[in-house]
Amino acid sequence: MGKIKKTLKKLLTGPDNALDIRNIKYLPRWVVFLIDIGLVTISTIITFLILLDLSPFQQYSFLTYFDKSALIISTNICFFYLFKTYSGIIRYSSNVDALKLLLATISSFVALIAINYLSFFILGEKIFLVGGLVINLWISFSLLFLFRLSVKQVYEYFKYIQKEETLINAVILGVDENAISIAGALDIEHPKRFRIVGFLTQGYHRSLRILDKPVLQHETSISKEVFSLGAEAIILSERNFTAEQKFQIVEECLENEIAVYNAPLVSSWDENKPISEKVKTLEIEDLLDREPILLDNENKIEQLTGKTILVTGAAGSIGSEIVRQVADYNPKKLILLDQAETPLHNLQLEIEAKFPDLNYRIIVCDVGNKRRLELMFQNHDINVIYHAAAYKHVPLMEKNPHEAIFVNIQGTKNLSDLALKYHTGHFVMVSTDKAVNPSNVMGASKRAAEMYVQSLYHSQEKNSSYSETRYITTRFGNVLGSNGSVVPLFKKQIEQGGPVTITHPDIIRYFMTIPEACQLVLEAGAMGKGGEIFVFDMGEPVKIMDLAIKMIKLAGYQPNKHIKVKITGLRPGEKLYEELLNDDSKTLPTHHKKIMIGQEVVRDYEFINEKIEKIISSANKLKSDKVVAKLKELIPEFKSNNSSFERLDKIPELKKE
Repeated sequence: MGKIKKTLKKLLTGPDNALDIRNIKYLPRWVVFLIDIGLVTISTIITFLILLDLSPFQQYSFLTYFDKSALIISTNICFFYLFKTYSGIIRYSSNVDALKLLLATISSFVALIAINYLSFFILGEKIFLVGGLVINLWISFSLLFLFRLSVKQVYEYFKYIQKEETLINAVILGVDENAISIAGALDIEHPKRFRIVGFLTQGYHRSLRILDKPVLQHETSISKEVFSLGAEAIILSERNFTAEQKFQIVEECLENEIAVYNAPLVSSWDENKPISEKVKTLEIEDLLDREPILLDNENKIEQLTGKTILVTGAAGSIGSEIVRQVADYNPKKLILLDQAETPLHNLQLEIEAKFPDLNYRIIVCDVGNKRRLELMFQNHDINVIYHAAAYKHVPLMEKNPHEAIFVNIQGTKNLSDLALKYHTGHFVMVSTDKAVNPSNVMGASKRAAEMYVQSLYHSQEKNSSYSETRYITTRFGNVLGSNGSVVPLFKKQIEQGGPVTITHPDIIRYFMTIPEACQLVLEAGAMGKGGEIFVFDMGEPVKIMDLAIKMIKLAGYQPNKHIKVKITGLRPGEKLYEELLNDDSKTLPTHHKKIMIGQEVVRDYEFINEKIEKIISSANKLKSDKVVAKLKELIPEFKSNNSSFERLDKIPELKKE
């Protein structure tokens, strides 16, 4: 048998062989049409032979056999043309093509019956035996159907023996319509990547088969069923699993060296891509992503629709997503401000493509440039500000503390002061968990900005000459896929063959997706009454070492065998874990379970403003030690970690300079 396969393969796939099946794209329509006519002719001949054998002396003789055959064939031709049975590509024949054949042959049968009895009523004699027409219907449909089925199977077989690559034996998790569609699509695709060997389901289905493949039940152990089917991979198509259940499934598969792939909904597939490319290796985001957030849009519609909205840091990962989400609420005008020219240009191109009717303005500006900001406020009546502009990379700001002051503190002060001066309704500041018990300059600068914004709001209550502006702060942790996030870094390192670098084996972080974080920012901005620091529920913390190992395994490699994991040591200002609240702080619940209000001590505005002015003045002199010392004076809980500024924590007199 093996020699026969090799001979057929050589015969059909030789470089100079005109019969190479790979060169045959599809049969022309007229060829399929002629073959169908030929098959109907054969079925007619077979029918007459059967009838002659059964009753040689009881045939109607009104027409000759030739005339009867011509009538049957011409009737079938009419209905073949009507139902376009020849228009499909034979190797991709489906149930729809079978239905077309059935309708065409039944219609021919009904038409011939009508002609038969019309002849009887008009001329007094029938043309056909009704039993003969029934036999002809059965034979003709069978031949037409078997022809398509045979071509399909022969094509599948020769495509298979021509393929040099080894297919991945995979099982599909799920038995819903999406799972069955994925299995069917992967089975007919060429070149193939997967060989589907079965399905797994939580329900019990005794002796059930789908697409002639077994269906097995799984309860606690999936790997056992996967191995019993001879599979080495699993394709996730089930959409009813919680994030925790999916995580457990993937954990077990990775421990048993079973590759895990993720299949999107068939309805969302891009028709221009091969099917196998749509079934992708499971991404770590698929595991860290949590249940979708359900929000009430009414309050955001009231705040955003028909209003002028300013988004600072609009070209960043958070700012750009805020822009996308705000654009859906049909604002009167959307102002996009950033100093990063190229990313801002890219965002402009995206907006022009996705939101062609959006009224927007692009402003290239540093938030530290107050004169330029004031001109913007004079030219635009701004109703809501989402302040996402910030320097956020901890090691860089540890080496350039004055730059963190210019953007994170002075930029926030400029915007919040102008918002008050020009009667802006809402000012929503995007902060970070690194502002809590800060161990680095970046976190301390964000905490100082929080303190200024809070104190400015509460100062309005003491000074009736101020028009009220609602100042709201949102605080959350790491965002998956954001600029500088660890996940894109690990992906790049894995693609390059490693090593994957981790600063400390015990470091942990909270994670949230970009859309989720921005949804909560909009929600907090809409519900805020002013002066609050909203803290987001970040879920369970993730150990970065575990994250790296899972990403390596999901990419199909073994940690420290194919891809090395390298410990590099904590970076300047970095700590092992982040917090969302100070030690003495408490939280209050809100109407949304993922959003809480952090109760922080609010200092007097005059005191905070004076300290902030001194910090900015020191930054203008580019004296790093003095800048950091004054930050520590304003924020007593700011203790430097793994940084050259640790010595300032031991020299109180430097803080007071």
